[in-house]
Amino acid sequence: MSADDWRPGATLEVLRVRAGLMRRIRDFFDARDVLEVDTPVLGHAGSSDVHLDSLSLKARTINGDERLWLQTSPEYHMKRLLAAGSGPIFQLARAFRNGEMGRRHNIEFTMLEWYRPGFTLEALIQEVAALIETVLDRTLPAVRLRAYRELFMTHLSVDPLLESADTLDKLRHQAARYAGAETADWSRDDCCDLLMSLVIEPCLGRDGLDVVVDYPASQAALARRRTDSDGALIAARFEVYLEGIELANGFDELTDADEQQARFEADNQVRARLGKSPVDADQCLISALRAGMPQGCGVALGVDRLIMLALGLEHIDSAMAFGTARC
Repeated sequence: MSADDWRPGATLEVLRVRAGLMRRIRDFFDARDVLEVDTPVLGHAGSSDVHLDSLSLKARTINGDERLWLQTSPEYHMKRLLAAGSGPIFQLARAFRNGEMGRRHNIEFTMLEWYRPGFTLEALIQEVAALIETVLDRTLPAVRLRAYRELFMTHLSVDPLLESADTLDKLRHQAARYAGAETADWSRDDCCDLLMSLVIEPCLGRDGLDVVVDYPASQAALARRRTDSDGALIAARFEVYLEGIELANGFDELTDADEQQARFEADNQVRARLGKSPVDADQCLISALRAGMPQGCGVALGVDRLIMLALGLEHIDSAMAFGTARC
C-alpha cells in the first residue's frame, strides 16, 4: 500500500455504529448469563483443517525459540475452558486465515464464537437466529432448514452423499463446468466445496434465514458424525446463510479424544498429499477432551460480514477500521 493511503477503510460513522452493534452482542449474551472470555491470539498449535491456512511465527519464549500460531478461531482454547467447567461462554475474538482476501474475506477478522453445554443443534440454531435478529434489529421472515443433499439434487441433479465412481464423475463434470478448469484429479469434497460456493450459496437466504444441515461426514471437521434416516453417515453441523452470505458455522461438538487425535493426524496426511505444510496439533485440547469436555454445541459467526449486512455495505473493508490492504 502507499503511505499516502493512510485513511481507514470504514467511515467514522460506520465505526460508531459498529461499536454499538458490539455492545448489542454483549448485551444479548449477558441477558442469557453466558460468560464472556478472552483467549490467546497466539498458540502452540494451529488449525490442521485442510481448507484453512494458518499463519505462524518464531518467538523467543521461556523455552527458547518456538513456533507459535496465530489462531484461525478461538475454538481450541475455549474448549479447554469448557473442560475446566466454565459453563456457557462466548468471545469476540481476532482470528487470522492466510490468503483469505476478497469482498467478504480479510486475513484478520472478528469472529464471534460461543458454546452451549447441553444444547442441541436445534436449540443453537434458534439462538443464532435470535442473535442475528438482534444485531440487524429486524425480524427474519423465515428460518428454514435446508438439507445439503437436497440442495445438490435441486440445483445440480447429483447426490453428493453417494460414494460411487459415477457420482464423482458427475461432480467433477459439474465442477469443471463452473470452474472453467480441469478437475479430473479433484476429490468429492473439492468438487462439492466449489459447487456449493459458486452455484448454491448465492441462492440461499434470499427471503429469510437458510440453515444448511446434514453435511457429508467427510466435512465434519470438529463435529460429531451420525447416521441419517437413509443410513448415510453425515456430519452433525450446520451453516447459516442470509442474502447469499455465509454467516455462521455450528457443530454438535466432538468430545472423543481418540477420534479428535485421529482427525488431526488424517488432516496432516491430506495436507502432505496436497503439498501443504503440516500444522502442529493441539495436544492440550486432546488432554482437555480426555479430562472430560461436556457434550453440547458451539458456533462461530463472522462479525464483519454481519455488520456488512446490517449497514448495507458491499465490501468487508468498509466494515472495519483497517483491512489488510490498508494496515
